[in-house]
Amino acid sequence: MKLFEYMAKEIFRANGIPVPRGQMFEKPEGVADWVKAVGPVAVKSQILSGGRGKAGGIKFASTPEEGMAKAQELLAMELKGLRVDKILVEEKIVIDQEIYLAITVDGARRKPILIASRAGGMEIEQVPEEQLIKRLIDVSIGLQPYAAREIVRRLGLEGDLAKEAVDVILKLYQIFRTYDAELVEINPLVVSQGRILAADGKMTLDDEASFRFKDVPQVEERTAVEKRAHDLGISYVELDGEIGVMANGAGITMATLDLIQAFGSSPRNFMDAGGGSSTEATAGALKILLSTDPKALLINIFGGITRCDDVARAFVQVKESMGINIPVVIRLVGTNEELGIAILREHGIESFKKIDEAVAKVVALANGEGA
Repeated sequence: MKLFEYMAKEIFRANGIPVPRGQMFEKPEGVADWVKAVGPVAVKSQILSGGRGKAGGIKFASTPEEGMAKAQELLAMELKGLRVDKILVEEKIVIDQEIYLAITVDGARRKPILIASRAGGMEIEQVPEEQLIKRLIDVSIGLQPYAAREIVRRLGLEGDLAKEAVDVILKLYQIFRTYDAELVEINPLVVSQGRILAADGKMTLDDEASFRFKDVPQVEERTAVEKRAHDLGISYVELDGEIGVMANGAGITMATLDLIQAFGSSPRNFMDAGGGSSTEATAGALKILLSTDPKALLINIFGGITRCDDVARAFVQVKESMGINIPVVIRLVGTNEELGIAILREHGIESFKKIDEAVAKVVALANGEGA
């Protein structure tokens, strides 16, 4: 379960990690008074997605009136498919240096790992591997002060700033352990006029441990489309590509997404329609895909429990009831394969048996090549 920035910072503050003064608002009312009391502020959209700054989700204001206007603007926005219904209004801070700091789980080694870098900020994903400081943590002894001091030394901090940074690192690890976190991240941890502050905060908690933390509100992470898919019992994740994908099974879905990338395009979603979808559920899944406005649609079914003829009938049903004005490529292999292909052919719809041929075709169609 991901937490909003303001929630992560409340946990940071309660555990002694310094954060800027801030207040969460769900309506513009009250923002002007807050700005009047605090001074210049950053108005930050609260969504469960990165890259808010580049997407226009962070605004700055110097006066109460400007703060009110920025709050109204953000609360009327949709960013990356997510409705902004909360904002965090914080004191604007002077940033002298940005540092990246996170603790997550190394799945291969089955240990927590601390990751730090002198190159914090919006482009952390682009930081070369050699500029990252990594240290595995033995949970039997925890993160020791000497290890935190070594990390801070490599970050180039000295004197009182170094002491403050060591304290932040040790407290961040305690939060990681206390809250059964999968990730705790500060990006950036800033040096601001002689003090250390967590200018941003991110936390992801283990869903299976959420019952232990009644004081942490449950956060709904799904978008509106993802909720619709969940209600149908379909595993679905929105992406930002061009080609809508429907497959049956997590493995075949991931392989389909990889092939689309390999052929030079990008997937619009991850959709595992399951191993035993009824005609009605398959039709519902197709309607969800069409609602996201992809450039083209790829259906990749390996029929085991799912029958190819059921998928074919569902597609024909949706095509006749809704009308489909985008290119569609279908690959059917497995149970009742020939019957499914015959149903599609009867309605003038071509299908493929080889997945690479199907992917090549859908990418070409999405690019406006061929018919």
